[in-house]
Amino acid sequence: MPTQNIPVIAIDGPSASGKGTVAQLVAKSLGFHYLDSGALYRLVALKATQTQTDISNIKKLAEIARNLEVIFSDNKIFLENNNVTDAIRTEECGILASNLASYPPVRVALTDRQRAFCQTPGLVTDGRDMGSVIFPNAALKIFLTASAEIRAQRRYKQLIEKGINANIAVLLQDIQKRDERDSNRQVAPLQQNTDAKLLDTTALSITQAQNAVLAWYSEACANIAFELKVKAP
Repeated sequence: MPTQNIPVIAIDGPSASGKGTVAQLVAKSLGFHYLDSGALYRLVALKATQTQTDISNIKKLAEIARNLEVIFSDNKIFLENNNVTDAIRTEECGILASNLASYPPVRVALTDRQRAFCQTPGLVTDGRDMGSVIFPNAALKIFLTASAEIRAQRRYKQLIEKGINANIAVLLQDIQKRDERDSNRQVAPLQQNTDAKLLDTTALSITQAQNAVLAWYSEACANIAFELKVKAP
């Protein structure tokens, strides 16, 4: 099936907004594939750390991005057959990933990899530029966000539950710095596109956010069906 005929739900938003959790739940509800685009950048960051690659060596970082040996399976992520699911979720890895994501050669190297996840029956993906750059023709585009304070609290709870020590004040500062960095980068900056629906989850539960996305997707499908009917001879 041509890629343009495969439905895509693109959920973009800032760090720790809950977009990954919501995207996974929506994908499971619809029986769609799921892509955590941020994981790819974190994998590049992890591999760069493992190989002691200088973060300023953009050519080498792009080479790493092109040659990642990655497997996504049963909510686990494997890099060169090693389970790195938890390793890529550290704050240090996230900060490094945010930095190298501003390098155009790295983004270009990962573009085709991300688009390859678009397979039948459909795809739900989350990131920073899924709707604006990677899947501009997505059936539904959403910008999912929450206040920085709420996001820091969520990240703190997530880390503590994993047995990782964390300081909520430091987390809040890191989130604010990352928001500024992601929003002001030259390539694919974090921003809400005019055709993306805003979903502020500050006062919403995960289930409420999931239901909002599913309702919007149902509406989008109905609109597409109506347009096809009108265009039919």
